[in-house]
Amino acid sequence: MNIYLRLTEEFNRGRLRCIVSSGQAVVLHRLAIMSKDGDWIIREDAEATRHVLQILASHQARYRFGAPLEERWLRGGWSAHFEFREGSLRVRTDFVTRPPRISPAELAQLWREQENAPVPCVDVRRLADIKKTNREKDYAVIGELARQLTNPTDQFLYSRSAIDLQQLAAAHPDHLQSLRVQRPLLALISQGRDQLEAALDAERRALIHANEVRLARYEEAAARWAAAWPTLEATILDLDLPAAHERLYQRAAALLPETL
Repeated sequence: MNIYLRLTEEFNRGRLRCIVSSGQAVVLHRLAIMSKDGDWIIREDAEATRHVLQILASHQARYRFGAPLEERWLRGGWSAHFEFREGSLRVRTDFVTRPPRISPAELAQLWREQENAPVPCVDVRRLADIKKTNREKDYAVIGELARQLTNPTDQFLYSRSAIDLQQLAAAHPDHLQSLRVQRPLLALISQGRDQLEAALDAERRALIHANEVRLARYEEAAARWAAAWPTLEATILDLDLPAAHERLYQRAAALLPETL
């Protein structure tokens, strides 16, 4: 079994605690063969973080640069990062409780929807929002995710293809009229492929820049934590994960703001 699916099973033993997200979710939706990292949305409660830390400790995981896996930082949008070796494979695991661009209401609905899923995984539409990053390659992924959507409204809002949008407009003109406010470039469909493709490029750049601004805010807030990290990391290399976690927690309390 894929190590990340096996970890998901271990994380969710006895209770739903983690939902597969980002790259591994793209794999589960059959748009990629593999992803080098594992990303999960974790429940924002102490039992979930304790359980996941225990599972990671059983794999001799160690922290990578990021926040401690604790509610007080996770609720501020920070993420926690670990890695361990599985044979020749380097396994990287990343956790958030509040993924970017997913509203609290959408997140609550996602947890309800995945409660009894065999492999809890972010759905296609929400995954498309999560993938609106500052990486160019993610926009090709969003385009392919949009082709898996079945609701014409969602297809109009997420498609990255001028040709697909023109075909949608021909098939669903009633949907198009009502969605122009939400996605202004839809008003350009009738003006031809060249203008629509230019608008799609501009929209992509705007989304990339918006995520760059978001990340810059976190980088600025974590400046003292980043400066202290090399020395701190050296002091935890020989510690087991519970001890390393406790040391990180104490230092982060002084150096890493809980919210921006």
